[in-house]
Amino acid sequence: MAHDLGLCLRGVGYRYGPVEVLAGLDLTLARGEALAVVGPSGCGKTTLLNLIAGLTRPTAGEIACTYTRPAYVFQQPRLLPWKRARDNIALGLKAAGLGRRARAQAAEALGLKLGLTAADLDKYPHQLSGGMQSRVALARALVLSPDLLLLDEPFAALDVGLKAELHALLLAELARREAGLVLVTHDLMEAVRLADRIVLMQGPPGRLVAQYPLAHPRTARDDAWVYRTGAQFMQDRAVRAGFGLPPASTASPAAADAVLTLPRRDEALAAPGAGATAGGEHASVGAPDRTSRVPVRFPALLSGHRGLWACAHAGVGGDARRLAARTAGAGRGGRLARA
Repeated sequence: MAHDLGLCLRGVGYRYGPVEVLAGLDLTLARGEALAVVGPSGCGKTTLLNLIAGLTRPTAGEIACTYTRPAYVFQQPRLLPWKRARDNIALGLKAAGLGRRARAQAAEALGLKLGLTAADLDKYPHQLSGGMQSRVALARALVLSPDLLLLDEPFAALDVGLKAELHALLLAELARREAGLVLVTHDLMEAVRLADRIVLMQGPPGRLVAQYPLAHPRTARDDAWVYRTGAQFMQDRAVRAGFGLPPASTASPAAADAVLTLPRRDEALAAPGAGATAGGEHASVGAPDRTSRVPVRFPALLSGHRGLWACAHAGVGGDARRLAARTAGAGRGGRLARA
């Protein structure tokens, strides 16, 4: 994965009238990196995703993005009810001016790859199950060949088996395309399975309070690793506080195995390129060692609809050092570190 920055948020805030929804967000995303954003309901995760997508403009701070082909998959499939599945998949291609035959072929090929049948592709949304509608929504985004995929809990309503199947399909597509990913989810297991790095939000107002790099390759994570690592995250003090859970019992065997060296909740965040240094019990965060002004224009298609993307300027730090985290079970494949 390339480590040059594709996305940079500096001091980003958002107000809805007098209500402060987000405050002081600093976040970066390396090109090709998968980032999961977790946190309790109402902390501003979807608002953050909408800011990244350009659907909402920040009321404070700056957002810069060098991704040119983003696509967004919403919480609900949001399929056009008067169009068949194949035409919903091809919606963005039609907006891009691709011919009817070419977009029909592209939509059918991707739909079949994602587990839809030819008969499914001829159905209207109300004739499809929830899982099939989710496949259509994902295909509608992927058919645009995005270099950045934005997912807002698109698998939350699916059963365990179907969710695992779509996770595998998504991982394969991300690996093939070398695309970046920002995933909003309440599901820590989903975050552990899909992300290179997890950031924890709290609010209101929404703010980033901790981050957790995952060193184990996404495509090499089996169920045992995901469940073990997810259980370790559930024992972390910042995670439990963020979700309103009582402190973990130190007498618990699971808690004893879940010693994570992670940033404290009150520490500033640093992401790839933001100049993090490791030291002591927790990772300490430093300022970027050099900064340049990068003007960015961000026109794109958003899952078939033409988005309005703001021009932005941001300072991009050149220090590529990472925060590090490790578990007591590192020798058993439980290492959570990125150097």
